[in-house]
Amino acid sequence: MIHINQVSKKYNGADMFSVANLSLHVNEKEIFGLLGPNGAGKTTLISILCSLIKPTSGEFTINGLSYKKHKNQLKQLIGIVPQEYALYPTLTAFENLKYFGSMYGLKGPDLNQRINKALEHLGLLHFAHKKIQTFSGGMKRRVNLIASILHQPKVLFLDEPTVGVDVQSKNVIIKFLQELNQQGTTIIYTSHHLNEAESFCTRVAIIDHGKIITKGEPKTLINNHEGAHNLEDVFLNLTGKALRDHA
Repeated sequence: MIHINQVSKKYNGADMFSVANLSLHVNEKEIFGLLGPNGAGKTTLISILCSLIKPTSGEFTINGLSYKKHKNQLKQLIGIVPQEYALYPTLTAFENLKYFGSMYGLKGPDLNQRINKALEHLGLLHFAHKKIQTFSGGMKRRVNLIASILHQPKVLFLDEPTVGVDVQSKNVIIKFLQELNQQGTTIIYTSHHLNEAESFCTRVAIIDHGKIITKGEPKTLINNHEGAHNLEDVFLNLTGKALRDHA
């Protein structure tokens, strides 16, 4: 589904590459985790794949489409769930979703049906006509997710989809994503919740300093690292325990 060939990105004025000659293939219907410390290059890579920023060099395709030749088609093919809430606080949940659905050319009864079905599935139908500014963090996360899947994308990019949410919301979100995946959606997921990634992802890649330092099935990575009991142990063994604060 996704083929990345030696992609690099160096921001203007930066001393180092945020992504450095990175190559990666993601299969159709995978749940693929991109894991790494702060500043490792995860968000930059996702931003490139979503055509939000241009790579300095290299190339990639999604579902056989090149970002250089098929940028508009790629945007219809993908969904993006950003870490920050991408919602209008003074609009209701339904109004927000109506707006985002219209951006993908959806309208009329079909759009309304998709919105109501997703809101019900994620336990939000009762709050459809309440303003977003009155919602809890977990509720906003769920609306954020719905906004990204109304057009039924083939590939869904998730940047910290469960950060700051209660346990119940997290459980509902993960279950919903697993159902989407079973229906054929390829998922690219980043998170600092390594226990969640261990059970959620079919494969993961650990990135540091813009490069992939290991990749594979979580259980295989754990078994291949002596003394590792979980994915967090593997992560710390490979990236170290030093703080990665950056500004």
